[in-house]
Amino acid sequence: MNKEILGTLLALLTAIVSGISIPLNKIFIVNLDPLVFTALRGLIIGFVFLVLSLVQKKRAKKPFKKVSWKYLLGIAIIGGSLAFAMFFSGLQLTTSGRGAFLHKTLPLYVALFAFVFLKEKIPKKQLYALIAMLAGTVMIFASQIEPAMFWSNPQFGDFLIIGATILWALENTIARKAMIEGESNFIVTFSRMFIGGLILFGAVVLLGKFDLLLSLTAAQWNNILISSGILFCYVFFWYWSIKLINVSKASILLLLAPVISLVVGMSWLGEPLPILQLVGSAIILIGAYFVIGIKSRLSTGV
Repeated sequence: MNKEILGTLLALLTAIVSGISIPLNKIFIVNLDPLVFTALRGLIIGFVFLVLSLVQKKRAKKPFKKVSWKYLLGIAIIGGSLAFAMFFSGLQLTTSGRGAFLHKTLPLYVALFAFVFLKEKIPKKQLYALIAMLAGTVMIFASQIEPAMFWSNPQFGDFLIIGATILWALENTIARKAMIEGESNFIVTFSRMFIGGLILFGAVVLLGKFDLLLSLTAAQWNNILISSGILFCYVFFWYWSIKLINVSKASILLLLAPVISLVVGMSWLGEPLPILQLVGSAIILIGAYFVIGIKSRLSTGV
């Protein structure tokens, strides 16, 4: 199998994993405290990436460079703890379909933060696409659905997911800056997940939720481990795919993920799909497609 075919298949696998993960996590989070869930998942995945970081350094036979703690702590606090806590709290309150599409507005906020902090330029074509994505977000947020057992407060849940996505955009900008200055992507991922997990674990203790951790059932531990495995598969397939094919092609294939989440959410959980939400979701995908097609241009030349 040649690299192009293998890379394409891996990108499709990433989209499938991503598309199924949100509805599955929606099911997992129903009977779990979001803070406990995200703290344990972060620690598990963070430990895996710590091992990968050590293996990478050993193979490269290079000593660890001085760690940019100001960046790594920012990544951990913003993206590895606050954003995850907000996202899974929101996912507990809204539908997986809405959450999946709202999360795909990430390029909108990344572009804005990159423009402000990294001095990246925003071409007119990209600006129009970003405005379209903003319009799609407003449509989804404005579409009303009746509360039910699996989506008890959709509007507030949407609000939390949008907030989490904005925080992840800020974290991505910090991570980009750290990697521009030579930090390993494994170290960045480790700090995001493991240090972020430690922060969340501290919040669990401070908020008096440690007893929830001790009372987790075997089924709940199983769900946490499955969710952690899914996240690892996503990262593993994604980085392998973009090593073999253009990241622009892989990113376009990844746009299948929210569509899969929408279909799975409707079939597994009976989630509703108002027309305004459907139109807003389509507009977000169209905007994301055009954003992905635009070549990155940094004023720094990097």
